Amino acid sequence: MAYLACATGWRKYLWLAAGIGTGLVAANGEWSIPIAGWLFSIGLMRFTRGTGALTGFACVASASTATSVILVAAAGQLTVLPMVLGCAILSVLLSLPLLIDRLLFQRLNPFTATLVFPAARVAVEFLIAVISPFGTVFGPLADTQSTNLPLLQLVSVTGIYGISFLMAWVAPIVNCALEYRWSRPTRAATSAFAVVAVLVFAGGGLRLALAPTAPNLVRIAGISVSLAAEDRMREIDNFHTPRLLPEQKPVLRRAFAVLDDDLFAHSRIEADAGAEIVAWSETAAVVLDEDYPEFLRQARDLAVDKRIYLDMGIAVILDGQPRSRDIAVLIAPDGQVLSTYDKAHPVPGMESLRPGDGIVPVSHTPYGRLANVICFDADFPGTLRTRADIMLVPANDWKGIARTHSANAVFRAVENGYSLVRQTSNGIAITVDAYGVPLARTNYFGTAQQSMVVSVPTRGTWTIYGVVGDLFAWLCGAGVTGVAALAAVRGIGRRG
Repeated sequence: MAYLACATGWRKYLWLAAGIGTGLVAANGEWSIPIAGWLFSIGLMRFTRGTGALTGFACVASASTATSVILVAAAGQLTVLPMVLGCAILSVLLSLPLLIDRLLFQRLNPFTATLVFPAARVAVEFLIAVISPFGTVFGPLADTQSTNLPLLQLVSVTGIYGISFLMAWVAPIVNCALEYRWSRPTRAATSAFAVVAVLVFAGGGLRLALAPTAPNLVRIAGISVSLAAEDRMREIDNFHTPRLLPEQKPVLRRAFAVLDDDLFAHSRIEADAGAEIVAWSETAAVVLDEDYPEFLRQARDLAVDKRIYLDMGIAVILDGQPRSRDIAVLIAPDGQVLSTYDKAHPVPGMESLRPGDGIVPVSHTPYGRLANVICFDADFPGTLRTRADIMLVPANDWKGIARTHSANAVFRAVENGYSLVRQTSNGIAITVDAYGVPLARTNYFGTAQQSMVVSVPTRGTWTIYGVVGDLFAWLCGAGVTGVAALAAVRGIGRRG
């Protein structure tokens, strides 16, 4: 196919500007627009295909870094230097698929060339999720699609990366149409995308329509500390010193007791109202390490007295150490401690914790298999890949990430086929079923006492992803590597 119309001159910079502008509302931000995630790569690819490979890559990576800094800065509570450095590294990595596309698209037939960018995008997203301390917080195109229920069902097969592939596929198809007009390669690529998209959306809709009605439900009450209790605690002591000093302990005990008493009181209220499982938010209770046994005794007495499963988010302040423990403890109605889980993934640059081993505890109960992780752990698909019926995720956010961080957890429920209860302080608490269907949602910033009461299915569902894991992402990585190697061999052969 001889005809190839790439953007040249000043026009290519208009495409770059369009890509950057759309990218500002396409990324995983509080004010993102879901449709923009499907479109912003079109302009960036149009620019890179009409520019020198390294020049185009440098421009896109720089623009992406600036965009990421703006979005992350808007989220707040992150220090400047680590933020800029992290954004730069992630932006360079996420710009690599455009560089790979630029190097290969003219060496392949136009149809095959349309598959390079989405496969490379998935491979890079997967690499970031595996090796970086950020998991899937930054990077996946799919992050903005958590409310698109038919599309969301795809992750039960491919994980989050199937949606990213479909979204990234749009850019090379549009560029193929601009470069070859309505030629045979364009028609083939467009038809292939249309068929896949129809199958994905129709299959997702069918999966939702055929989802069985839950035969049994359990009443769960999510509880966060009331704003009044937090204010009283701060009036006593706000505990800002990096290390615990002996002379602080009496005052801190009184301060922390305000939080703990508030949680116990509201747990009793919800249990009396019919809750069979009570779940606290992350670090809702705060106790000194030496006081933890007594605190645990009180919690066990509460569980026995009210005949409830009590899932507690607790911060344990270690004596003489700058680090603390961030744990979730599940107690049965007979007072038995079923599991104690330490947060496995502290937020980089923000949390000084003693991380756990990341092995998710699963407890067999009359209400199904109950599992536990904590907040940021839910951004790591590998950690959340476990067989459970209900996943409890105590969390603690801040206003700048309230919507997006809760939305990201929805993917884990659909990937693994369990209901997910994410009780959150300083954010949005959510409950979804195994298909991502919202069951409950409460906003911490809209009420003085945040309690989320919801009836949750006691049985999850089987998923392909739960069996094969990230096979789709591995295949994408292998595919783009193989195509690149083949193109390199052909190039050497032609020069020979």
